[in-house]
Amino acid sequence: MSKETGIMVIIGICLLVLFIGILKQRADLVLNFVVRMAAGAVAIVFCNQLLSKNGIDVMVGLNPWSLTTVGLLGAGGFTLLYGIMAYRLI
Repeated sequence: MSKETGIMVIIGICLLVLFIGILKQRADLVLNFVVRMAAGAVAIVFCNQLLSKNGIDVMVGLNPWSLTTVGLLGAGGFTLLYGIMAYRLI
């Protein structure tokens, strides 16, 4: 193992230990984010199906960006995503 590789491995392990420490202290925030993301994904799928059945051509895709938006902003992010898509129809 070269010297540079060894240094990178040590830095990676230190960052991993710091990340685990932060997650341990802020587990409630991470859990809240994950729950909002999962609920947002279910709400997006349900709303997309409901709108398509009624002939409204506004659909939000399920991708990492939309899930992150819903996870961070909650119901406001959900409304924001559909508001942006509805604005595109105007």
